[in-house]
Amino acid sequence: MPEYFEVALRSMFILLSLFVITKLLGKKQLSKLSFFEYITGITVGSIAGTLSMDLGLPLSEGLMSIFLWFMFPLLFSYLSLKSVRFRHFAEGEPTVFIRDGNIDEKALKKEQYSVDELLEQLRKKDVFRAEDVEFASLDTNGDLSVLLKREKQPLLREDVYSISQQSSPPQAVILDGEIDVAALQEVGFPMPWLQKELSKRHLQVESIFLAQLDREGNLTFDLYNWTNTQ
Repeated sequence: MPEYFEVALRSMFILLSLFVITKLLGKKQLSKLSFFEYITGITVGSIAGTLSMDLGLPLSEGLMSIFLWFMFPLLFSYLSLKSVRFRHFAEGEPTVFIRDGNIDEKALKKEQYSVDELLEQLRKKDVFRAEDVEFASLDTNGDLSVLLKREKQPLLREDVYSISQQSSPPQAVILDGEIDVAALQEVGFPMPWLQKELSKRHLQVESIFLAQLDREGNLTFDLYNWTNTQ
């Protein structure tokens, strides 16, 4: 068999294999890559390129290497879905850069983020003054989430019929049936208050997939089995 024909066949076979792997990983990996997924993608791409061009390498051994590298992000994704603690360990947690218009210099230094980079990200969201920001955090996927102060937000219908109050970002106080004590303390509510609210609604912590709470006491739920209440 001519070498160029063998290279074409190996390349097509590897391309199909990578397509199957990408489909198995799901759409999440196609949007924003974590640091670990980024390294895995580079390594798998390097193996695939070498395997398609180097005819001296056995195709079966190369494919086994690719599938082993593919198993790690799949395993990490599975464990992240099953355990909140593992998800925080593997993917990290959001870092708060701005709170009530004040920039946290230590947080910027921790994430190796310069002030110029922060201002650039704010401008991309049409925010030109840091003091206009109530809350800004760097998410685990590298995106900057920004919440403007109430007086700087666009006027909404409910603002006309209610008293203006300070905005506060909701915190996920329950994740995967587990209470996040730190998040509950962040919004300033004690554990007995949350338990009382759950009792009013006849809910068990284990039945809640996600519960979010803000400083105004607005508590919303998303239950398992696609049942929602609030």
